[in-house]
Amino acid sequence: MTNIGFIGLGTMGRPMAGHLMAAGHRVLLHDVAPVAPELIAAGGIACKTSKQVAEEADAVIIMVPDTPHVEAVLFGKDGVASGISKGKIVVDMSSISPLATKEFAKKIEALGADYLDAPVSGGEVGAKAASLTIMVGGPERAFGTMKPVFDKMGKNVTRVGANGDGQTTKVANQIIVALTIEAVSEALLFASKAGADPALVRQALMGGFASSRILEVHGERMVKRNFDPGFRIELHQKDLNLALEGARTLGLSLPSTAVAQQLFSACTAHGGKGWDHSAMVRALELMAGHEIAAA
Repeated sequence: MTNIGFIGLGTMGRPMAGHLMAAGHRVLLHDVAPVAPELIAAGGIACKTSKQVAEEADAVIIMVPDTPHVEAVLFGKDGVASGISKGKIVVDMSSISPLATKEFAKKIEALGADYLDAPVSGGEVGAKAASLTIMVGGPERAFGTMKPVFDKMGKNVTRVGANGDGQTTKVANQIIVALTIEAVSEALLFASKAGADPALVRQALMGGFASSRILEVHGERMVKRNFDPGFRIELHQKDLNLALEGARTLGLSLPSTAVAQQLFSACTAHGGKGWDHSAMVRALELMAGHEIAAA
């Protein structure tokens, strides 16, 4: 696998594409914005259209924000579908609708190419460190071909099933992350309002059963008031929308997921759609009339 296309070079896609170039792949690049000069300097090849990427690459990776963006990249004017050919692989690493993913896969497979949905977890930090968790749905043969490529971008790479299952796993991940952020927010807000030093409370909890990566990283953000985005609230809202829409289709009730979404919406109402998702705590602080801060 020498020639790899990469479409979508934003916060996540840019470092991911960089890792592939550093590993020696010939990488064909396309984005709605001009390709970053550092990617060209590293050996990346800018393409004018997604079609051109698909024509020249053995595998095409897509990393864009939402379902409509993936659909446009694949099937819009000069899209991947108009340039793809038999034996190639399309990999969507965005986080989008599992149901739409299954339909996209059928259309691409009808053209003779394989399709993998391979959403990621780990945010900008994981993208830069090549430590992403990658959850893959799709044919085992295509996964086997792409696994060495995924290994250049992530550390925990798992094929979880057929097309759509990767996206379903990502939605499940985002439910857990949102509810854990909410739990850490409530705990540190309670401690701070009660007069304890939230930084020391967090430190103590890190040694017990309540310890988690979110308590470690986002708990620190809450105490230090650092809400510059690693993963924006508006993107987490999109993921929880997928969870709630899926639950409605399946006849499930996800009450805590709905509460987390409402807290994100409260942040958005206060101008926070671009805040890091750890800033969910701000919605709880507004209701409490109290702000967590280091003593």
